[in-house]
Amino acid sequence: MKLTNLRTLFFLTIFIMSTTISKAAANAQITYNVSFPEAQAHYADIEMHITSLQQNTLELKMPVWTPGSYLVREFAKNIESLTAEANGKPIAAPKINKNTWQIVTKGISSVTVKYRVYAFELSVRTSFIDASHGFLSTTGIFIYPANMLHSPAVIHIKPYKNWDKVSTSLDMVNNDPFTRLSPSFDILFDSPIEVGNQDVFGFDASGVHYEICMYGGGNYDKEKLKADIRKIVDQEAAVFGENPNKHYVFIVHNRQRNGGGLEHLSSTVLGASRDNYTNDKGYQSFLGLVAHEHFHLWNVKRLRPIVLGPFDYDNENYTTNLWIAEGFTEYYQGIIVRRTQLFPVQNYFDVLEGEFNVLENLPGKNVQTVAESSFDAWIKAYRPNENSNNTTISYYNKGAIIGMMLDLEIINDSKGKYSLDDAMKYMYTQYYKIKKRGYTDAEFKAAFEKFAGKKLDDFYARYINGLTPIDYNKYLGYAGYKVEDELADKNDAALGITTTTTAAKKIIVTSVQRGTAAYIDGINVNDEITAIDGTLVTDAATLINGKNPGDKIEVTVTRDGQAMTLPVTLLKSNRVKYNIVTVDSPTEQQMVVRKKWLSI
Repeated sequence: MKLTNLRTLFFLTIFIMSTTISKAAANAQITYNVSFPEAQAHYADIEMHITSLQQNTLELKMPVWTPGSYLVREFAKNIESLTAEANGKPIAAPKINKNTWQIVTKGISSVTVKYRVYAFELSVRTSFIDASHGFLSTTGIFIYPANMLHSPAVIHIKPYKNWDKVSTSLDMVNNDPFTRLSPSFDILFDSPIEVGNQDVFGFDASGVHYEICMYGGGNYDKEKLKADIRKIVDQEAAVFGENPNKHYVFIVHNRQRNGGGLEHLSSTVLGASRDNYTNDKGYQSFLGLVAHEHFHLWNVKRLRPIVLGPFDYDNENYTTNLWIAEGFTEYYQGIIVRRTQLFPVQNYFDVLEGEFNVLENLPGKNVQTVAESSFDAWIKAYRPNENSNNTTISYYNKGAIIGMMLDLEIINDSKGKYSLDDAMKYMYTQYYKIKKRGYTDAEFKAAFEKFAGKKLDDFYARYINGLTPIDYNKYLGYAGYKVEDELADKNDAALGITTTTTAAKKIIVTSVQRGTAAYIDGINVNDEITAIDGTLVTDAATLINGKNPGDKIEVTVTRDGQAMTLPVTLLKSNRVKYNIVTVDSPTEQQMVVRKKWLSI
């Protein structure tokens, strides 16, 4: 047989096998029973039923990561005691790789699989169970059948003891709050579940019913929260021209100290400090977190980089566009809260100044581009070490600044007719609604250019794929503002280290900044600083009190149990602290941009 015919036969065979598997998968019915007989010990027991099987082999898989959190977390490490049975008898279910179990199902139409999940990692992206509640981050709870990601599944939840509520964006079955339907595993893995006695209240906004589910108590005012979050929802829906949900859920975990959030298709999980709601700064920070994660229901969950969906749950999903997906969302969290008029303009400038100062005080800004930061999220962003500040930046942080720059560029170049909002809405409409796919880097660049009315090749070369220092005054100048460095006239000496003080009063070096005195003269991370110029030190804040740039000092450290003295020449501190101030006599054009940008 000719090679071409062999190839034809090969691909035809693969097609027939694939089609057969797909048809078999389409017929299978999947249900889960979730119970918590040992919630106090942090366990969930899962019973999975698969019926109407029409295949010879069944592979069961556990995702290795969760969408929105770009790190392989190996959720299968928390699974124990997996067993399978068919027709009332045990059957083999060997593990064939780190996250896959295989069952021979020839002649078998139904399988029951039982396993336990240990859940004691306290974060918005991992499951946590104790006697007070169960938070199920679904990628780390539900094993799924390979080739059946599009299959629906019914989840029955048996609560622990006196738990009486389930909070999730998954729809109820027959109005039973403890039975939920997921149309597909992509939706199940994007729908966290809170089970317990959480405080649940809600409101309607933009044609959508919103639930706020509070675990852990707190000094929040329900009516104020409902009113203020409604304003955020309306402002964000206005950017895209619609709210694509019917029902949206905020799951909020209130603890003594907590933070962070993770977006989902029709819900989000937020970490908050329970006593911060009556503190103006804390409350504004919480509303910013709400605005950030809620904005993701458009930006990332629907308007997304082309590689971020359909997801590969076995491997990393690489993109250079997290500076848009996350960075722009961080930019919008501040500007959206500003648009609600809940806080004055200066409060927004405080947020922006914080972004500027974080980036400008990182030596990594001269090493890693924002596109590289996006791509390397999997190995760097979630795994920082003592040298990360010298070699990396955050796509959140620099992406937010780039969002501001492009917003001001578009407003200025269009003389107030357009803004970044128009580019975001255009991309959402074109790629999510019409083309029903994600975007490429080049396609989003073309959208920016469409509304700026010019090519942005130089902008991309400088700021996205390059390391050009940001010209804050150019972009802020469009709106009649500029930055001033309040440390510019200081002549403070600096070692260039950060330290921690142990319970035993030992001063331990935790990081050394590139290009500083400590970096050049050999102070290391994990050194214990014991003396300066022979004088014992017990307070890190006074290490170089009274010293000036150019002074030569002797730093005595203990390294790996051995004392050594290092000669160090102090250098001038290179830190900046930018403040945004208005220019003298802003022009009419600058005021047009200012009013459009800041909703004045």
